[in-house]
Amino acid sequence: MYFCDIENREAKEVVPGIRIRTFWGENMLLSDVELDPGAQLPVHSHPHEQAGTVISGLLTLTIGGETRDLRPGDAYIIPGGVEHSAIAGPTLTRVIDIFSPVREEYKY
Repeated sequence: MYFCDIENREAKEVVPGIRIRTFWGENMLLSDVELDPGAQLPVHSHPHEQAGTVISGLLTLTIGGETRDLRPGDAYIIPGGVEHSAIAGPTLTRVIDIFSPVREEYKY
């Protein structure tokens, strides 16, 4: 798949209030993420490297015990195996994440 039609891609809810639309190649996966106001992504880790940027809204992100409020244009990198969590701000928040290698459980 060379072009990604995010608007017409069916969303998959990964935890209550957090939906993803994913696209992937051989070595990486792109995830368009929508978080409802106040939605919480619990503390977790995975072996994949993760990089992302906030497109809209506010995201309180904790990586390896360090917490920051991220706004549109802010970016982050999470090494594989590092615990992280997130809480969405008071409005709908949108984030773009990239994972490498591909997260098989996010292919649908």
